[in-house]
Amino acid sequence: MQSHICTTCGTQYPLSSEPPKRCVICDEERQYINPNGQSWTTLEKMRESNIYTNEILHEEKGLYSITTKPNFAIGQTAYLVQNKGFNLLWDCITYLDDRTLEEAKKLGGIQAIALSHPHYYSAQVEWAEALDTLIYIHEDDKEWVMRPSDRIQFWSGETLELSEGLTLHRLGGHFKGGTVLHWENGNDGKGVLLTGDIIQVVADRKWVSFMYSYPNLIPLPAKKVAEMAEKVARLKFDRLYNAFHRIVIENANESVQKSAERYIAALEGKLFIT
Repeated sequence: MQSHICTTCGTQYPLSSEPPKRCVICDEERQYINPNGQSWTTLEKMRESNIYTNEILHEEKGLYSITTKPNFAIGQTAYLVQNKGFNLLWDCITYLDDRTLEEAKKLGGIQAIALSHPHYYSAQVEWAEALDTLIYIHEDDKEWVMRPSDRIQFWSGETLELSEGLTLHRLGGHFKGGTVLHWENGNDGKGVLLTGDIIQVVADRKWVSFMYSYPNLIPLPAKKVAEMAEKVARLKFDRLYNAFHRIVIENANESVQKSAERYIAALEGKLFIT
């Protein structure tokens, strides 16, 4: 019996003698099945291959990024946020080894794991068990949990304060339960928003974007984007990190607002003529 992992999205499934026939996460408009067909691996195989390692970088005071090298599956970055003695793992990656666990313990361990949306659930249960902690997921995305666990706490409503100055906000959009993390004390008190790709930093780092499906380029409705921008407008943050090591260094809330206005203008045919 093994916990099989989809090589395209990195999602880990429950113990089984044979891999699942399909990956539920990939077989949907917001992801995709690899053109070469569905394939599976396991965490044990990944470790035995000696190919992968997790790169842990100090991004700023109280913030570390964790990224698997070389890229595996979607290739997202997870973040360890240190906040007044409470360490939070924001989003998750698939690969986990002893070295990563040792480094996490040196940084004070991890008291909670919180997820932005299902594409980054990856091996969240594996991490939670190894770190003896709980996982926080919005109940609107409950159906997308492929490996159930008693460690998963499904929260409801629009906000959840995990610790003083660390609050989850449900924005929806990319997924109905799409969540961002507001780190009020980050960036020397100017505030940080960690967004996964609920809000996506684009190539021009002064702008962001919003999508229902990134790989298949399906946009969100103008009304939903306006709602998302309005929700974060009330938050104090000057910096924004997405899930792919892209950062809006300063004036991040202003960037979100002007980006939402541009996005809506494009959808409504007011931005350009072509």
